[in-house]
Order: sequence, then C-alpha cells, then structure tokens
Amino acid sequence: MISTLPKWVEVGAFILALVAGFVNAVGLLSFEHQSVSHLSGTATLLGTGFLTLPFQHTLHLLGILLSFLFGSSIAGFLLHGSTLKLGKHYDTALFLESALLLVTLLLLTKGSFYGHFFASMACGLQNALATTYSGAIIIGFILGGTLGSLLFLKYHFMALLFPASICLLISLVYRLYSKQHH
Repeated sequence: MISTLPKWVEVGAFILALVAGFVNAVGLLSFEHQSVSHLSGTATLLGTGFLTLPFQHTLHLLGILLSFLFGSSIAGFLLHGSTLKLGKHYDTALFLESALLLVTLLLLTKGSFYGHFFASMACGLQNALATTYSGAIIIGFILGGTLGSLLFLKYHFMALLFPASICLLISLVYRLYSKQHH
C-alpha cells in the first residue's frame, strides 16, 4: 500500500471534495432542502417514509438515491477498475459531471425538483471517482459546504456555475496532463 498520495491526487481530491460540499449545500438550501451527496439521511428518510410520508415525497427520495447509484454506475463504466491510474477516462467523467451540474442549474432555476436528481447523479459520479484510489473515500466537504452556502445566498442557483466550471476546468487540465505524461 502506498503511504503517501501523489501530489496530483491530493490536489484533485481536495478540489472534488470542495465541489461535492458545494453542490450539497445548494441542494440543502434550495426549495426542497434536499441532500444530494450525503445520502445516509436520505436513505433513513426513505425507509421511514414508506409508512409515514406522502407517496410523492417517498418517490422523490427514491429518485435521489437511484440517481446517485446511476451516477456511480456511469463512473464504473468509464473507469472499469478499482485503482486510480493516469490515462483513464477521468476527464470524460468530470466533463459529464460538469454537464450534469449545468442541467441541474437549468432545472432548479425553473423550479423543477428533477434538478435534485441530476445533482445527485453528479455527486454519485464524483463519489465513484474519489473511491477509485485504494477503495478509500477522500472526504473534505466542510469548506465546499461553507462556500456553497455563502454563494447560494448571494447568487441562488446560479452558484452552481462555480462547481460546474471547476469540473470542466479539471477535466481539461487532466486531459492535458495525461497527454504529456502518458
């Protein structure tokens, strides 16, 4: 087992954690107050919701969980491996995450709760990216959540342009880096 992470992994993990916390903060502060990346609470609500919540709300929670799973599956399809390795399709996955966040922005600004599903799908995709290094999850959501909260208060759903742009930028930087070092 490697005792220290390569520098590009450390930087990438920090930025991805920032993005995940940011996206979750926007979900929590939006009109449905829905967590889209920290899903243990959502799973608990779903479990109890089968008996206590209106059917539509229960379906919404199920949609959040299934969207996260689908996003993770996309990453598994693109990366089809369990170890982090330069040259895999991380750029494609990050580009897709950026696109999913832009769809989220469009849907949420129109008042559509379907935006939560796309945000959760983006978070599932990113979570699978973060877990490809020795099977370990690299966590650092607090800073992103704080920044996301502040920007959401000022810019509302337009704040999602920030993490979408970060994912797009990382995608491009990774593509260039990968071509130079592969």
